[in-house]
Amino acid sequence: MQKETILGVDVCPYNYKQLMQEVDRDIKEKKKSFCVAINPEKIMKAQDDPELKELLNKATYQIPDGIGVIVASKLTKGNITERITGVDLMLHLCTLAAEKGYKVFLYGAKPGVANMAKQELEKQYNGIQIVGTIDGYEKDDEKVVQAINRSGADILFVAKGSPTQELWILEHMNRVNASIYQGVGGSFDVISGQVKRAPRLFQKFGIEWLYRLLSEPKRVKRQLALPLFMIQVLKSIRR
Repeated sequence: MQKETILGVDVCPYNYKQLMQEVDRDIKEKKKSFCVAINPEKIMKAQDDPELKELLNKATYQIPDGIGVIVASKLTKGNITERITGVDLMLHLCTLAAEKGYKVFLYGAKPGVANMAKQELEKQYNGIQIVGTIDGYEKDDEKVVQAINRSGADILFVAKGSPTQELWILEHMNRVNASIYQGVGGSFDVISGQVKRAPRLFQKFGIEWLYRLLSEPKRVKRQLALPLFMIQVLKSIRR
């Protein structure tokens, strides 16, 4: 399926089912694939940061993580109809791993958080094989690479914040033996219960950003990216 380009940034039009089929095939064929979440904030940052834009476009799968991306696709007569959040993609991959026997490795977050996330995932997904965890404060990249490779992991989740986690993946995936790579931001914190996720009503309507803004008013400057993004999209349509 052909990717769409929104203000110079590629986005995949897959829904969850289609993406899981692609990922499952990649693992079976031992193909290395890199997933990155795309939202209006990242797209706006990429307008002034060519290196970030190049980084995002190097990913295998750019998931539409943001209601603004869905709206932009509709305005440009695209085919993106389903929002895929980073944390939900991680959970879908864990479902796939539990069903197919794929091995999972968790790398990143503060000390102890990855282990707590591992315990929660093992409660939620019967039979899931989480074969290793390393916190994000480990400075020896070679140690991390060797640990992942020894574990035999098929899926690697990296929680180091964006774009640090994506840069780490691109720099090291040629030496890591896993097939699927995803930067997951604060997902370990959410799964472990250290950070509360937005209520389901906010999730359903794609307005988790509003919940975060209400919870943390200091985020208002970051949320200004959404109206600026829509203005840029409308300008691009008129050209």
